[in-house]
Amino acid sequence: MPSLELSPLFEFSRQNCVAICAFLVPANLGMTIQTLLLGFFGRPQWQLRASVGIGAVFGMTMILHVATWFAIGVVTPITFILIGLASLCLTVNGLTLAFSRYYRHYFSLWVMQFRHTVYQALHG
Repeated sequence: MPSLELSPLFEFSRQNCVAICAFLVPANLGMTIQTLLLGFFGRPQWQLRASVGIGAVFGMTMILHVATWFAIGVVTPITFILIGLASLCLTVNGLTLAFSRYYRHYFSLWVMQFRHTVYQALHG
């Protein structure tokens, strides 16, 4: 049975590190912010799950990209920062998906309080 040769993929990852990270860092942060907003504003579950899924792909891609550097023995602060960022984004996305129904409740309470405050300010 032939084995899967991954060294060309690893080399590509390391040779194009700046471009890969220049895409993955903002993509991870953007998808995490979008997931938080979708959960907070009570958007439908399919939108939230799609956002979490895309964010998970970006997060896992970053972890695998950094793993190629660990495989050749490169251990620097930036590798740990990138692993931490990817892990944080994956965790926040997962928790947002898990607790999204609670966001909707608290947001509706906040909106009711805000409306009451504005009404009181306008009508004394």
